[in-house]
Amino acid sequence: MDKSGLQPMEDDDAPPAIDWLGNPVSCLDCPHEENRVSGLCDLGRACVRDLRARRIDRFFSINPGLADSYLDHPFFEVRSIAARYASPFRLLPLLSDVEPDVRAMAAIRLPATRVLALRSDPDRRVRIALARRLAGEDLVPLLGDPDYQVRLSAARSANAALLVGLIDDPEPDIRREAARRVPLMHLPALVADPEPLVRIEVARRLEPARLHLLAADPDFRVRYAVAERIAVNELPPFLQDEDEAVRELARERTKDGKG
Repeated sequence: MDKSGLQPMEDDDAPPAIDWLGNPVSCLDCPHEENRVSGLCDLGRACVRDLRARRIDRFFSINPGLADSYLDHPFFEVRSIAARYASPFRLLPLLSDVEPDVRAMAAIRLPATRVLALRSDPDRRVRIALARRLAGEDLVPLLGDPDYQVRLSAARSANAALLVGLIDDPEPDIRREAARRVPLMHLPALVADPEPLVRIEVARRLEPARLHLLAADPDFRVRYAVAERIAVNELPPFLQDEDEAVRELARERTKDGKG
């Protein structure tokens, strides 16, 4: 580790540093000469004037006290990364920034009560950022978002009770998330789901006494998941299953007498 506190890193394998306008970056006209002298920045590696986000982030990671002064920088990448390190008290104006990445970073760091209006932001990146940090009833509008990725992010953040409303979602991945965590009493509603991956999740959680509902499922992966958990006295049909893996599992469980 050098005196700047940075861990030694390999070269970025990039051309000489250029700024966001395509001009070469030079330390000669930099306003942070004292940082360079003290080892708190490094041209081509940790520099706020560089085009590359990684280098900008390194600069702010060792100079967080300078972040507040860059929240109105003309390059959106600088504003977005500065918002990650700046004082939260300076972030409110960024909620109306023209760039989605900047709004998203502000939304992540500000209190939830200050960012709820962004649930209707026109850019899905902002709504996804909110879906990942909100909880409870605050998530409800995002669970019905027209964008699949927003709904999926919201589903992953939602509590089990809220997932009930996603049982009929048109996207299989979202129904699968519901199947993983929805209250057990609602699982039978997914037994006939058209997506096998959803039914597999159902088979992994369904009460053993109800696993017979999936015993004749057309997908061998679902039947295998059922054969793993169903009562031993209900295994005989699986001994004749058309899939070898299912038959083998049924034989092993029957032989071992495991319930």
